Amino acid sequence: MKQAGGENSCLILGGTCELALSLAPMLMAEGIRPVMTWRNSAGQERIVSHLTNWQGQYETVHLDLSDSRSFTDIIPRAFDCLVDFAHGHYESLVSSADMERVGHYFAENVTARAVLLQYVTRMMLTRKKGRLVYVSSSAAERPAAGQGFYGAAKRASEALYQNCGLELGKRGITAAILRIGYVDAGRGRVFLREKPEAIKQIPVERPLTVQEVAEAILFLLSPGAYGINAS
Repeated sequence: MKQAGGENSCLILGGTCELALSLAPMLMAEGIRPVMTWRNSAGQERIVSHLTNWQGQYETVHLDLSDSRSFTDIIPRAFDCLVDFAHGHYESLVSSADMERVGHYFAENVTARAVLLQYVTRMMLTRKKGRLVYVSSSAAERPAAGQGFYGAAKRASEALYQNCGLELGKRGITAAILRIGYVDAGRGRVFLREKPEAIKQIPVERPLTVQEVAEAILFLLSPGAYGINAS
């Protein structure tokens, strides 16, 4: 996966989640330098503690999608690829939601993502290459009750990435979207503990492991997945 002539770098949004922390060592083993974003100091400490054996082979950088001023450290840099795990959490019935909070939620998870993508892809265009991978959710297609805003934000973000691939593909920038279902991590783990009967909805009757998801993302970043674009 490493290109001749220098070190590749991969910007990882949501770098504190279990999936990101599982993917990072795989990238480093391939000669790709992860740039892990964190929202607060606790998140930065989490990254450092999980990647103790890889000191000097990755970076951490502050980035908060709710505050565009935090984009400063990202804007001037050119990355070879971007993997986007970041997403806020707000579940509510549409009919009883706090609409002020809903407005902030979409501003953070859709509008700010569009702004950040504009910066990142413009810098990729200076090198005429780049790969974008957005980690979405099956809730984008089949939201459960209370996931209306989460599902809508995921679908909107998918559209942003899909159009980056459509608009920039011939200029070397491609994009892929990975919709994952139940994963034994984060909110998925909590949900399955609360509603274990949901496992019956999965044909193999078990959730994915973080390792399996990370391996799928690693494939999507590889040259063999180049033809998967805007999809």
